[in-house]
Amino acid sequence: MPAEPLAEPTATPLVVLAERLQEICVARSLTIATAESCTGGLVAHAITEVPGSSTYFLGGVVSYADAVKRDLLGVPGEVLAAHGAVSAQAARSMADGVRERLQADAAVSVTGIAGPDGGTAEKPVGLTYVAVSSGTETSVRRFQWAGDRSANKEASARAALELLIERLDG
Repeated sequence: MPAEPLAEPTATPLVVLAERLQEICVARSLTIATAESCTGGLVAHAITEVPGSSTYFLGGVVSYADAVKRDLLGVPGEVLAAHGAVSAQAARSMADGVRERLQADAAVSVTGIAGPDGGTAEKPVGLTYVAVSSGTETSVRRFQWAGDRSANKEASARAALELLIERLDG
């Protein structure tokens, strides 16, 4: 008896956003890169779920450790010491660093506290910063998610894709 053919998977919300991002990047001949911490590569995963993503996606860095943020992405040690890895300043440096190192037209970064541990009164679980660097400007947005670890990662990846789309489509 032959095996049943696999059903075509339904596109997840992240993949739908990645498809929109691809349309914009291909139409405008733009390249992008990612720098991720709390999402652990989820943004890059969503992007590469779309066939043809190699035409615009150069790559990404999952920079979980501060040393990787500093040594691979060029986040100044002073920024990490003064503001911490989960800060607008670190997110900005991560986005600028990966864009410069991969020579992309634009880059997005995500840094946050996915949970369930690691939060403080000043930086609670769910706190996330997303930055987009386009070479002429780097913008950062702060988010505060209230989900569990998986939900916070998903929300952060969604915010990263949405901010990148907003910047490139505007």
